[in-house]
Amino acid sequence: MARVSPRFQNPDPAHAPHGIRAVVRWGVTDRILGRRRVSHPGPAAPRVEPDLDAVHDLDGPPRLTWIGHASFLGSAEGAAFLIDPMFSRRAGWLFPRHVAPGLAPGQLPRLDALLVTHAHYDHLDERSVRAVPRAVPVVVPRGLGRWFARRGFTRVTELDWWGGTEAGRLRVTLVPARHWSRRGVADTNAALWGGFVVEAGATRFYHAGDSAWFDGFSEIGRRFPGLLAAMLPVGAYEPAWFMEHNHLNPEQAGRAFLEVGARVLVPMHWGTFQLADEALAEPAGRVRRWWNGAGRDGRQLAVLAVGQTIVFED
Repeated sequence: MARVSPRFQNPDPAHAPHGIRAVVRWGVTDRILGRRRVSHPGPAAPRVEPDLDAVHDLDGPPRLTWIGHASFLGSAEGAAFLIDPMFSRRAGWLFPRHVAPGLAPGQLPRLDALLVTHAHYDHLDERSVRAVPRAVPVVVPRGLGRWFARRGFTRVTELDWWGGTEAGRLRVTLVPARHWSRRGVADTNAALWGGFVVEAGATRFYHAGDSAWFDGFSEIGRRFPGLLAAMLPVGAYEPAWFMEHNHLNPEQAGRAFLEVGARVLVPMHWGTFQLADEALAEPAGRVRRWWNGAGRDGRQLAVLAVGQTIVFED
């Protein structure tokens, strides 16, 4: 059978998904030979009860609420967006949740947009998406629109990298990331992936989705100066030879934060699901240690608890 080339790919050929030999080494050989050791999950990310008054105060200062993993509710200038919603007890079939979501679907405010960064099950969860009203505008990377249309969403916009659209009172731009995409056996890279810059008035948020290190972070910062907050993934990096091909480690996330030039670093993609071999809380400790040794120039680190809302006062 002829092999079908992926529809989408990272610009650098070295950033292609791992081949079958690497996957077998990671999943089978290294386990048998004792070269791969999975840490005990340990404690999950801390959780607090959400401040629902803050969650629903859309007319106040900009704010972000961490629902867990890569899932956030954000608001500014009277508009609210939900990104990569994940309320389920498992990511796909394999990965149990270790801390309850910070918000339940019924606690969400009126949404101006639903954003999904890519097709992997820990970012695109069907049960969570079905909890969102079908009339909410949806913005996704190229190739994912049909998935949402089949589930009854009526206002779906697909974007290519650097493409933008209006969603209610928000301006949403898909920005590049070094990653890949798959939901089934035969659809590798059949849909694009990326991060989002969300603008409401003068406020700009950056959510990186999933990404390994690449030279695009500086370009994102150049095109979108004055980012208020950068939500950057810091987990799922062990073993490094395999995972850092697709994910940032905490120190690389810190470097990416400096490249994009945001005011506040909000670490994500840790403490909820054990997707790789490090313990759940290890990424938070490593990013704090990086922060203590980095030149921060008045910037801020916000390691949130699940359910916590950060309010960005002037």
